[in-house]
Amino acid sequence: HKRCQSVCALRDRAASPQKKALNYQQVTYLLPACNGEITTMSFLQDIVDILLQYVVKSFDRTTKVIDFHYPNELLQEYNWELADQPQTLEEILLNCRTTLKYAIKTGHPRYFNQLSTGLDMVGLAADWLTSAANTNMFTYEIAPVFVLLEYVTLRKMREMVGWPGGCGDGIFSPGGAISNMYAMLIARFKMFPEVKEKGMAAIPRLVAFTSEHSHFSVKKGAAALGIGTDSVILIRCDERGKMIPSDLERRILEAKQKGFVPFLVSATAGTTVYGAFDPLIAIADICKKYKIWMHVDGAWGGGLLMSRKHKWKLNGVERANSVTWNPHKMMGVPLQCSALLVREEGLMQSCNQMHASYLFQQDKHYDLSYDTGDKALQCGRHVDVFKLWLMWRAKGTTGFEAQIDKCLELAEYLYNKIKNREGYEMVFDGKPQHTNVCFWYIPPSLRSMEDNEERMSRLMKVAPVIKARMMEYGTTMVSYQPLGDKVNFFRMVISNPAATHQDIDFLIDEIERLGQDL
Repeated sequence: HKRCQSVCALRDRAASPQKKALNYQQVTYLLPACNGEITTMSFLQDIVDILLQYVVKSFDRTTKVIDFHYPNELLQEYNWELADQPQTLEEILLNCRTTLKYAIKTGHPRYFNQLSTGLDMVGLAADWLTSAANTNMFTYEIAPVFVLLEYVTLRKMREMVGWPGGCGDGIFSPGGAISNMYAMLIARFKMFPEVKEKGMAAIPRLVAFTSEHSHFSVKKGAAALGIGTDSVILIRCDERGKMIPSDLERRILEAKQKGFVPFLVSATAGTTVYGAFDPLIAIADICKKYKIWMHVDGAWGGGLLMSRKHKWKLNGVERANSVTWNPHKMMGVPLQCSALLVREEGLMQSCNQMHASYLFQQDKHYDLSYDTGDKALQCGRHVDVFKLWLMWRAKGTTGFEAQIDKCLELAEYLYNKIKNREGYEMVFDGKPQHTNVCFWYIPPSLRSMEDNEERMSRLMKVAPVIKARMMEYGTTMVSYQPLGDKVNFFRMVISNPAATHQDIDFLIDEIERLGQDL
């Protein structure tokens, strides 16, 4: 009863903001201003009220997922420009309300647009604490607890990958794309350590291999590291989007015959669109045979290692040399939280260290192995570990397992509901391996049409129109895309533990409501 009263009070406040007890002036009245404590406490309390109102609304199914406006409308409706003179704190609070008014409620139970969804309360609290601590991750002396938590958490993640005793190394990086680039960087250094000083001109032409359904970051990393996108060879996939091992071996042999040096295979555990898991054991056998670094991009699928029911889908991951795992996706940790795990200890340090004497003094009075900053590409590095660590403490592994299993069960529920439903066609046969459910909605006007080029041309326009209508009504959001020879289709993903069967039912009804006249 008390909890309901609190929620109602927050909603009332959201509907009609209270007058401030203080007459707010400018930011100069906040700490560290002399006698600024009362004004600071009042200001921050008002900020917390705004945030709490937003949090409560995010889980309220009667509210919109999005209050959509076109960019030119938003630019014209508000003054976003930066001025020479300061605003009052009242105006700053208004800026905060306006920003959240037009923000996408990514924690809303009917937001299905991206791989990262949901709003975890412990994770949110941890993010607030991280910002208040406002430190950098490069040395133990300025981030003692956070550095230790990164050590403990990365070791636990390596244990779950299957490396004995959690041996190895790792780092939290600004997203899976950077984690994948780290893997490419370290794999190159492992094969040709002289590249660090002498550059690409000193080594042979390198080639990397990844599936045609893999994330674009593999090519982007090759471009950034001077390897070149032409040196990333795309391996064919089967109809479910899994890399075909025989094609991988064929392309490796072709590259070697041309005088190129294969240095990395990036397998994918949970592809972005189909949610496919490459056959890691077969790929590991090939990598071992040809002495090639095996990386597993588990940014999306790595979370399944938390589930006893589903972790078999990553069988063979323990044979990888490196693994990308994004807890900010399937585990629901607030953005951003991505880990690169490396099996060989010390390799990352050797690859990246520059011995900056103003940070990494060798005569400090504590164990210098905890000064981890020199193994990172960044100098300034955000504290990304605390929210994951605190959520793990709050939920335990079993709590993460339960929410992941629930999301996969919801995906299977959606698949079973639409696989034989009139007006739906599945993009590939069989139940999904991850929470990705890929399908076309076929409006009544197209259902009796012959399957020809004209039908494909018209079907291509269906998903974009329905998506635009979803956003304009603000009721839900789900992604769409073409892939290969397949025209635009919906890619439903579920990673928000707040979603229910009723939300899946709502999505289906909404697609039909918005698309029946097309």
